[in-house]
Amino acid sequence: MEDIKARVHDVLTDGNIDYKQKKHHLAYIAESTQAYPKVSAEAMEALSEKIICDLFEGSAPYRPRYILPDYKLALKNGIKYLELEPPTDFDEAINFLSILYIHVPSITGYSVYLGNIDQLLLPYVGDLTEEAIYKKLKLFWRYIDRCLPDAFVHANIGPEDNIIARSILKIERELKQVVPNLTLKYDTEKTSDAFLTEAVKTVFEVAKPHIANHNMTSTDFKGNYGVVSCYNSLPEGGGSHTLIRLNLKKITDSHHGNLEDFISETLPKYCQMTLDVIEARIKYLVETVKYFETDFLAQEGIIKLDNFSAMFGFYGLAECVNLLMKNDGLDFTYGQNDEANQLGHRILEEMKKVVDSRQLPYCEANNGKAFFHSQSGIDIDIEETAGARIPIGEEPDIYSHIKTVAPHHHLFNGGISDIFHFDDTVKRNPLAVLDIIKGAFKKGMRMFTFNLSDSEFIRITGYLVRRSDLKEFREEGSRYGSTLFAANSMDNADVDKRIAKRVNSHERTASQY
Repeated sequence: MEDIKARVHDVLTDGNIDYKQKKHHLAYIAESTQAYPKVSAEAMEALSEKIICDLFEGSAPYRPRYILPDYKLALKNGIKYLELEPPTDFDEAINFLSILYIHVPSITGYSVYLGNIDQLLLPYVGDLTEEAIYKKLKLFWRYIDRCLPDAFVHANIGPEDNIIARSILKIERELKQVVPNLTLKYDTEKTSDAFLTEAVKTVFEVAKPHIANHNMTSTDFKGNYGVVSCYNSLPEGGGSHTLIRLNLKKITDSHHGNLEDFISETLPKYCQMTLDVIEARIKYLVETVKYFETDFLAQEGIIKLDNFSAMFGFYGLAECVNLLMKNDGLDFTYGQNDEANQLGHRILEEMKKVVDSRQLPYCEANNGKAFFHSQSGIDIDIEETAGARIPIGEEPDIYSHIKTVAPHHHLFNGGISDIFHFDDTVKRNPLAVLDIIKGAFKKGMRMFTFNLSDSEFIRITGYLVRRSDLKEFREEGSRYGSTLFAANSMDNADVDKRIAKRVNSHERTASQY
């Protein structure tokens, strides 16, 4: 009890976090007083040693980690709980969504998904002029940043070119906000080059949007999907109960056999243990807390239990591969040598087999299986590289980089991303970036994310921070709850040290990949 009191006192007296941030931290401390969902002693030991990491979801999950409301259905039917009638015009639609966003829970305390904004608002445009739409959306965008101050809050646009999406890109370039995170769904048949060019030019200014391979991702889901938080792909009207990740570096550190023993024994053992933790947390949320029986989102059909699954994540693939190579007396490095890259692919395929062979309760959104997810890292990761990425500072040239990672992107229905760092000369050649993105998608990439080396915006994992916010946080705190994680990642993982790629005017086209 004295430890709990001390932790509470530390939060109460922390001058660098504001009132809402203190409430969030205090709630986490309260939750930690509860017993962890029942798992084996071996699994609990793995959790305590961070071999298995629950990403600080808490001992007693009382809401799903990621919720993606069916906003289209909500707009159509209204919401009894909030006494909201279906909107009839643009202003009412924006007001409706603004109210609903505040009531959507997540692991961060803020809604991680704002919907496919352009598709939601287009039916309400009516006879509004472009100027009027821009003015209303700008106020809406400012509201989102000020009232949902967390960089994991995520909106989607596309795949079709339209007045709402173009206005949002223009507003992003003007306001230069961290929130919301943004993804453009790119479809080879529906997304015009002109629209993609507008997105690329917006990335030059604010390091967003991500570009999602809509053709690939949409095939993984029964219905509509959303890209949320960092870059996690999940079904609309549902989401993910939990996200538990496996530290591949640590299980390799503790492995004493040969490579084949690792593949056949050590890896599946810890994968199953991770799935045990996932199952225990799902059951606690659904059966003990009874979230889906009591929350208004579920009661009014805005989310459905059948549209949920869970996420099996991992990190540290690069270190895992390098250690296994070294143990076999081979001086091959992930991202640099084909032998190491092939081993990385083999490990991922074996993990995918284990994940897909395990039936989990209340995971109907993925036919009873967990979504396989390359987790993008958090601020405490010091010795491990995020997901299946190539370590920061060791990235090869852009084409070798793409050819290394693209072949395994298809495995990750729960999301994967690789971040490419370009120098500012790329601003003179946006069309070359279009060719690179298209070529990457032809090679099988699921998500393409890039930023500029000299940008005010720094891409941490899948979320952003402004350099000015980091300075402010270190001096007096920040209204963005995510800035703390960003500061720690800057200190621990050197995320601003990615190798910048130069894109010249003579770069090859997508057809030459």
